[in-house]
Amino acid sequence: MEDLGLMDYYHVPRVCKQCGGVMVYRGIGEYQCEECGYEDYDDYGKARRYIEKNSGATAMDIENATGVSQKSIRRMLREARLEVASTSKVFLHCERCGKEIRSGQYCDECEMQLHRTIEEQQRELQRKGKTGYGIREQGDEGRRRFIHE
Repeated sequence: MEDLGLMDYYHVPRVCKQCGGVMVYRGIGEYQCEECGYEDYDDYGKARRYIEKNSGATAMDIENATGVSQKSIRRMLREARLEVASTSKVFLHCERCGKEIRSGQYCDECEMQLHRTIEEQQRELQRKGKTGYGIREQGDEGRRRFIHE
């Protein structure tokens, strides 16, 4: 069975608070009880709904109004699930060059450079006779072969 622990980051509702039924994911952080129809939200859904109604809200505003921790909000910003308002004086910083960004981990330029580096590494693996993700050598169809480099 898949580990559901990752869902706990955002306090995903699994059991209905009203009747104890199973909460079914409906999209965009929204869940609905399959028994009574009660709607609930995970941290992302709560934050998103608050931001839609309160444009330009700060992380502290969101935390105070919804109970979603600033740590969860920062995680959502880094995952590019949320973004800093364009009118904000506070920004995230690119993890590679330090440039101000509104969401994610990297600015557009660094993200492009990282992808180019990965592509070049894949080309190098292909030049060395590796296929796919560099796990098998050519001629080893059907056999598992792990490369320790």
